[in-house]
Amino acid sequence: MRPVRGKRIVAILAAGGLTLAAAACGDAPDETPAGGSSSGAATAAAYKACMVTDTGGIDDKSFNASAWAGLQAAKTDAPNVDPKYVASTAEADYEPNLRGFVTQKCNFILSVGGLMGDSTKAVAEQNTSQQFGIVDSSIQGATNVYPMQFATHQASFLAGYLAAGYSKSGKVATFGGLKIPPVTIFMDGFADGVAQYNKVKNKNVQVLGWDKAKQNGSFAEDFASPAKGKALTNTFVAQGADVIMPVAGGTGLGAAEVAKGSSGKVSVIWVDQDGCKSTPQDCDVFLTTVVKNINDAVKTAVVAGATGQPLTATPGYLGTLENDGVSLAPYNQFDSKVDQALKDEVEKLKADIIAGTVKVESASAPA
Repeated sequence: MRPVRGKRIVAILAAGGLTLAAAACGDAPDETPAGGSSSGAATAAAYKACMVTDTGGIDDKSFNASAWAGLQAAKTDAPNVDPKYVASTAEADYEPNLRGFVTQKCNFILSVGGLMGDSTKAVAEQNTSQQFGIVDSSIQGATNVYPMQFATHQASFLAGYLAAGYSKSGKVATFGGLKIPPVTIFMDGFADGVAQYNKVKNKNVQVLGWDKAKQNGSFAEDFASPAKGKALTNTFVAQGADVIMPVAGGTGLGAAEVAKGSSGKVSVIWVDQDGCKSTPQDCDVFLTTVVKNINDAVKTAVVAGATGQPLTATPGYLGTLENDGVSLAPYNQFDSKVDQALKDEVEKLKADIIAGTVKVESASAPA
């Protein structure tokens, strides 16, 4: 982890709000939910940081995995952190899983994903002295829910520009797991980045799978089905696309499978975690990754709670290109394949977005 990044987030956390001491919940049974993990026996000094995954599961190589890594990493700075998780297999599991952690007297309960917003709000409103956190959502009026949101359209804009410049066919594509704001925000940025490339270069690279103006496109309706991701990717490839950005958790692994069988003709832009780290066996097809730094955001929030620092629901945390909350991962095995001129243009575009001279907008952007 880079120390500067953590300091920036802590600065946001320290701006007042709800303070929870590490031992606020008292004794709790030392048990781990089904599918979960505990770092050790709970003691009076332990800070129980408990996470509920969405239906993508803990090993999605993406969204949930990033949050769990952040919970575990918190122990580095706060050894009293006792991380646990429970995996949801259906949306109906969200509320019971959250209530189960309230019963276990967890100090901090993390909901992973905007799909858990309603369930989190219901449980938080009934347990106002309990500290919650949520990734990719903000619960209006719930001062005990710390929101962690990300301007992923900014980094996706860079990815779209890169994809357009790298494409040999003049067609690129994207698809989502579900049509929800934390997914479509990626797709908006990607489409606008391609449009920016076309404007600057007087080109006509096409985007398959998403129409930003109509807010309509291709969705697998699943975050854990590589088979559905493979089917969608095969359709796009048949239509001529050679760079694909799946925003679909484990479903996106189907895109990597297609790319691996294409003899180098198709490449993938991964999302959330650097694909070469989360799925190293597929690194040879990952052009880059639109990174959402859930790991550091979660880690810093948990460390703050475990050391008695305040967590404030307003404004919460917003990851941007400027604070490194979102970014493009290294080109890894594609580094020698991407023209230096294109790399330089992407870096200049990043600086322009941070400076505000290039505007990146999405109807799904955090308020």
